Amino acid sequence: MCSGVILAGGENSRMPVLKGFIEVNGQGILKRNLSILTHLFRNVFIITNEPEAYFSFRVAMVGDVYNTRGPMTGILTALLNSATPWVFISACDMPFINEHLIQYMASRRDNFDAVVPLLEDKTEPLFAFYSRRLILSMERNILEGKKSLKDFLISERVKYISREEILKIDPEGRSFINLNTPDDAEFYLKTDDMKRLNSNLKRRRICSV
Repeated sequence: MCSGVILAGGENSRMPVLKGFIEVNGQGILKRNLSILTHLFRNVFIITNEPEAYFSFRVAMVGDVYNTRGPMTGILTALLNSATPWVFISACDMPFINEHLIQYMASRRDNFDAVVPLLEDKTEPLFAFYSRRLILSMERNILEGKKSLKDFLISERVKYISREEILKIDPEGRSFINLNTPDDAEFYLKTDDMKRLNSNLKRRRICSV
């Protein structure tokens, strides 16, 4: 009834390496997350406009249906290309997604069109379930230039997963950590992983020169 989808879009402008390839405990973020999603869902694919970067994963890839920036376009693309009524969305820069939390959220879909965590009064729309019933309203928002997922969800049938529910399964809320910048990586990753990342950054700069 559901497909697992990783959004590997975005400009990656604040991180000088592709975020999905950053290693955490010796394993790339994207590789780890694909392993989790393929265990949970029969259908798994990546939304990306740079397919050449991800050929080695041997997983289906789809490019954005509209040339507009923002994760809502990626989610719409996932819904339009899903063979199932639901998709679970995660971002490629989330190194600690929790399999059990995903399973719990899946169990809360009845009578709703989206299931979205709400932690510290902040929605987490890039670790969430979406129904294909949202396609028309989501596409309308994109065409009207309304890109805020938070604002979009206000008018839809959404089951918000509370902080209390989340912390029973993911006590530190690590599923929602994302690595947008080298400072984020330095804060959240272990020493060995930072050495590996810094080595990659240094190599990238030398190649750029």
